[in-house]
Amino acid sequence: MTYLKIQSFVNRMEESLELVKYTAFLYNDHLIWSGLEQDDMRILYKYLTTSLFPRHLEPELIGRDSPGRGGITGSLHHYGRFLTGPYNINDPELAVRFPRIFVNTDSTYEELHLIVYKAMSAVVCFLIDAAVDLTREFCQRLDDLVGPQLTLLASDICEQFNANKRLAAPEKEPHFKYIYFNHMNLAEKTTIHMRKTASMSLTSVHPDLMKILGDINSDFSRADEDEEVIAKAMTDYWVVGKKSDQRELYVILSQKNANLIEVNEEVKKLCATQFNNIFFLD
Repeated sequence: MTYLKIQSFVNRMEESLELVKYTAFLYNDHLIWSGLEQDDMRILYKYLTTSLFPRHLEPELIGRDSPGRGGITGSLHHYGRFLTGPYNINDPELAVRFPRIFVNTDSTYEELHLIVYKAMSAVVCFLIDAAVDLTREFCQRLDDLVGPQLTLLASDICEQFNANKRLAAPEKEPHFKYIYFNHMNLAEKTTIHMRKTASMSLTSVHPDLMKILGDINSDFSRADEDEEVIAKAMTDYWVVGKKSDQRELYVILSQKNANLIEVNEEVKKLCATQFNNIFFLD
């Protein structure tokens, strides 16, 4: 239901803002929707999460506006604000400039304005033909249209996220940690990484175990067929890797007295509970 709300929001914005050619939607640094090709979106995502977002994150954490962007909308009716463009859309003296990016289309590279707009933990990127002259009036219209709706949507997503988190919260610390990645749509899910800032990720497992995961991933990258690897570390942890149809799952189990059959059963239970809508070949 939440995804349908996001899809509906994107459709409404693209219909109302006729200049918009492509749209991308992110929540908590996770890509939810994109109208760009994967290769272009991968580059844009890296720029957003390692450059643009971190510049605005630290000021937010200490309770003040981002440098040079205070009072960008001045609205009391929503929490929306621009992360790119003029730092105050109500100042007629400021030039309206947005960063430009190039995306690879069928025939040539296409030059586009990049408008990044944020409300709470939700971010929407609007890409507009660079030949279009963007005005302060357009920015004000975008702010008035997108700000209230994105604020409401971000609040709904947060409520749904917290509700799901409460329902899925285990009674005690789980005896496994995992990383899942899908090469086809770039989807990822992990309980190993503890993200502290948008530009840095910390892991919650020993470096030796991370090295084993890296070794298994390296083996998978050289293999064309589906594979499964089960290894026991010197620390008595079990490490499992599954590769199935461009999907990869890595699991670390802390059951030192378990045998191969029991470890395999635990991984099957994990797939049934955490990835019940994802098909893994056995």
